[in-house]
Amino acid sequence: MTQNATASLPLGIVLRKSPGVTRWAKWVWKAVAVLPGAAQESWKELRREGDVVEYHAATVDLELYRTDTEAYLAGLSTNPPAIYVVMREATDADASQDIEVLLATASPYDAQDYADTGEEIIEQVPMPAGLIAWINDFVQKHHEEEVFVKRKRDKQRVDLVQDGIGDARIHQATDVYRAPVRKARILH
Repeated sequence: MTQNATASLPLGIVLRKSPGVTRWAKWVWKAVAVLPGAAQESWKELRREGDVVEYHAATVDLELYRTDTEAYLAGLSTNPPAIYVVMREATDADASQDIEVLLATASPYDAQDYADTGEEIIEQVPMPAGLIAWINDFVQKHHEEEVFVKRKRDKQRVDLVQDGIGDARIHQATDVYRAPVRKARILH
């Protein structure tokens, strides 16, 4: 099954910027939607309601790999199925916004790996129906169930006496793991 072992689709990321509720966070950013097949955009304003603004922040490639179909199945089984958007606070002084979109993934396992670092912001966005169908079609073509193979024990006897364990300088049968100690010299 080597034909088309990967698939890629441009995915527009829609972010909502709303005022923060504390004096320490001026703005709150949240990924609210994805746009499958979107054109390349960078911070295009889509909608504004007072101080709340939604942007088509970026278009990233959603890439699927034949080896990750088990993860995609786990993602499709969530209710609702979700795309995970990975973002980071912008570090460039000349950045147009204070957050940047790194990638989008359909794998909850990849999202967990990014969440473990603590440096990225991961948002879960519901998948549109067309995207669910596209990912499901990819999984149906490439998923191969791994057969569970039970490990067989070797026939080695473990109840026999073992020689050579411990320190050979200790002549005791009761505690073979005790380390040798230097005998104190007694002066009279």
